[in-house]
Amino acid sequence: MRGSFLSRRTVQRLRQISFFTVGSVKIKLGLCCCIAFTVIALLSRASGFMGWTNHSVALDRSSAHRKGYAIVMNTWKRYDLLKQSISHYSSCPGLESIRIVWSEPNPPSVTLKKILNHVVETNSGDGRKVELKFDINKEDSLNNRFKEIKDLKTDAVFSIDDDVVFPCSSVELAFNVWQSAPDTMVGFVPRMHWVEKSKGSIDYYIYGGWWSVWWTGTYSMVLSKAAFFHKKYFILYTNEMPASIREYVTKNRNCEDIAMSFLVANATGAPPIWVKGSIFEIGSTGISSMGGHSERRTECINRFVGEFGGMPLVSTSVKAVDSRNVWFW
Repeated sequence: MRGSFLSRRTVQRLRQISFFTVGSVKIKLGLCCCIAFTVIALLSRASGFMGWTNHSVALDRSSAHRKGYAIVMNTWKRYDLLKQSISHYSSCPGLESIRIVWSEPNPPSVTLKKILNHVVETNSGDGRKVELKFDINKEDSLNNRFKEIKDLKTDAVFSIDDDVVFPCSSVELAFNVWQSAPDTMVGFVPRMHWVEKSKGSIDYYIYGGWWSVWWTGTYSMVLSKAAFFHKKYFILYTNEMPASIREYVTKNRNCEDIAMSFLVANATGAPPIWVKGSIFEIGSTGISSMGGHSERRTECINRFVGEFGGMPLVSTSVKAVDSRNVWFW
């Protein structure tokens, strides 16, 4: 009797253990399923938040955007600076070509061309062949930097002055950001505007320089002295923007960068993207250091608002940074 009683207890105990084991397995499976569904849901939502990622995937499938970028460099009788800049940028891995915007009375000398071609060949390396061309202009105008370049092979244009240098790592970061939002401007030098007062239904706008951006944390422009944008904006600037704006830029030798910011914002309805990067000024001070510069830029903004029939610039506080180089993000 005692043996049979123990066997019955043993069977019951085994059944209990089996029940709890199966129940534990079911619970664990249920928890795993819940976690999996939660992760999938978060990823699907994240794809909506991270719009840049979605665009980046789409662009990777397009051969047009897998190409690198072209540097379009504005210069004026500063051959030493031109050599330094080209020597530096020709080593950047994503660079496909360099176009030098030449607006001087005399064409570039044969010696200068030979020197610059040698610099490019020496510094490009890794079997890359970076194309170097001069775009010769008869008229001396700041609009020349945005003239249509019909034989440009890349969609991405990095507009740069000959007296500013950014590390190649920063340029590549900005290029990657541009690839995720190829219709907008992506650059290193932010500026802003704001409304000072209204006269009836007419707003009066003020141009804000770097300290205004630093103080408020907002911006609505990135200057074309160091910015990526799509080559299609050369066509729009040359052929579709009001001629009166180009005439104003030529006459006043200022504000071509503001005009381009207006053009892109008007086409997209979106703000530009500011990329954090270290800028090295290798030249002397330019027109921005002259007296009355901010006042002239303010005049440009209000004049362009009238030409465009409204204010197209969009303010933002977004800044792109390389998270590998910061402690907190």
